[in-house]
Amino acid sequence: MTTPIDVLVIGAGVAGLVAARECAQVGLSVTIIEATDAVGGPVAGHVLDGLSLDSGAESFAVRGGTVASFIEDLGLTDQVVAPNVAGAWLHLPALKPGSTADASVSVPLPKAGVLGIPGSPLADDVRRVIGWKGSLRAYGDRLMPVLTIGREHSLGDFVKKRMGARVLDRLVEPVASGVYTTSAVDLEIDVVAPGLNRALTTAGSLSGAVSALRAGAPAGSNVGGLLGGMACLPAAIVAALEHHNVTILTGTTAESLAHSGTDDAPTWAVAVTRREDADPADTLTARYVIVATQGAQALRLVNPLGAQFDALAELDWPAPTAVTLTSLVLDAPELDSHPRGTGVLVSVDAPDVTAKALTHVTAKWAWVAEAAGPGRHVVRLSYGRAGQPNPTDDLGDDELQALALHDASTLLGVSLPASSVRAFARTEWRDALSPATLGAPERAHQVREAVAATPRLEITGAWLAGTGLASVIPHALQAGDRIRHAALGLTITAADS
Repeated sequence: MTTPIDVLVIGAGVAGLVAARECAQVGLSVTIIEATDAVGGPVAGHVLDGLSLDSGAESFAVRGGTVASFIEDLGLTDQVVAPNVAGAWLHLPALKPGSTADASVSVPLPKAGVLGIPGSPLADDVRRVIGWKGSLRAYGDRLMPVLTIGREHSLGDFVKKRMGARVLDRLVEPVASGVYTTSAVDLEIDVVAPGLNRALTTAGSLSGAVSALRAGAPAGSNVGGLLGGMACLPAAIVAALEHHNVTILTGTTAESLAHSGTDDAPTWAVAVTRREDADPADTLTARYVIVATQGAQALRLVNPLGAQFDALAELDWPAPTAVTLTSLVLDAPELDSHPRGTGVLVSVDAPDVTAKALTHVTAKWAWVAEAAGPGRHVVRLSYGRAGQPNPTDDLGDDELQALALHDASTLLGVSLPASSVRAFARTEWRDALSPATLGAPERAHQVREAVAATPRLEITGAWLAGTGLASVIPHALQAGDRIRHAALGLTITAADS
C-alpha cells in the first residue's frame, strides 16, 4: 500500500500555495493539485507586445502589513512599487442631460472618501459629482441621530439613508462595482469597510466616521504592486515550494473527498481526474487535506463529508459572477498626458459605455510606462456585474476588441482608431463567489464551525477570507499553521491562533 503524503492541497491559487508553504517549511511532505494548467489563480500575468502585464489582480492592500511581511520573507521587498497617486475618475450620467452630447460626464473621484462615501460633503470635488442638491442632502447626515442598538449591514441602504440617493448612485455604486463587482446594496459593511460601524457611533455621523477612518490610516498609498507584475508573487512561492520538494500537479481535478484508513490511522482519499485521461480512477491519499479552491468547488467537495456540512448547501450563497478583462496595448501619444488619471469607474446607468471600469495601466504604474516607452500605452477594461448577464458572453474576440476600443475612447476622452491597437487579450474569470455580500460573516462562521468538527481538514480561499491578498494571505497562513501543528502533534492555544 502506498504511504500517504502528509498534506494534500487542493487548489494552487495564492491561498493554496501559501498554506502549502507553511506546511512544507517544517518538513511535511506536500502535494498540490490544480485543475487548470497554471498556478496563482487570479494573480496571473501575460505578455502582450513584449510587455509583462497583469491579467488578474494588479495590486495588494497594505493594511495590516501581512502581505508586506510575506513578500519580505520571499525576498521580493525590493520589487514593491507604489501606484501614481493621481487617482481615478468617474464616468456618470449627466445630472441634467439636455442632448445626446451631454448624456454622460467624466469627473475626478473625490479624494477624501471611503468607498466613495465623502468625508466632506460640501467639498468642491464632491459637489462637482453630485451637485449642490446632493451635497446639501449629504450634509444632512450630520444632523441625523445615530443608531445605537444593533449594526448596519447593507452598505448601499445605509449610505442612501444617511446621505441620499445621489451619493449612493454617483459615488458609492461605481466604486463598489469596480472593486467588488457587486452593487453596494448587497455589500456587507463590516467586510468592505471594517470599523465604519464603530466609528459612526463615536463620530456621530457617517461623514465624520469616514474622516476618522481616513485620519487613522497610515500615510501614503493604500495599495502596492510588484515590479514585473503581481504574477511574480506566485512564481516566488513556487520557487520556495520547489526548495522544499513540494509536488505540484496541474491539470488535475479533485472529483471527490472521503475519509479512509482506520480510526487509529485515518487518512483522506481524494479521487482525481487528470487532464490527459478520461478515467477518474486515480486516488491520492493524505493524512491531511487543505481545500483551497473557489467556493462552489469547495462546497461540492465537502458537502458529502457529514452532517456538519449538510446545512452549508442551504445557506444563501450569492450567485457566482463572471468577469471578463480586456487588455489593449495602443500607439496613442495623446494619452501621455493621462487625461483621466489612473483610470475610470463607470456608473451602471452610464448610457454610452458597457465596461464597468478602466485602468490606464501606463498611467498608474511607472514601471509599465518605462517599459512601454513614450506614446505606447496599456489600458485594461473589465466587464460583468453581479446579478447581470455578462455583456461579452456572445462576442467573439474581434467584436470584444472593437467594444473595448470604443469604451476606452469614450472613457479617456480621446479618439482611438483601430489602427492604434498593437495587441489585445481577453481573460475570463468565472464562478467566483463574492466574500463581501450580505451575510458573508455568518456564512464564513458556519463553514469554520463545520471544518473545526472535521479532523485533519482545512478550507481557505478568498470566498471565505475576503477580497484581496491582505485578507487571503493571513487566512491561508492560519490554515496552514493549524495543519502543521496538528501533524507535528502540537497544540495551538487561543493566544497562538
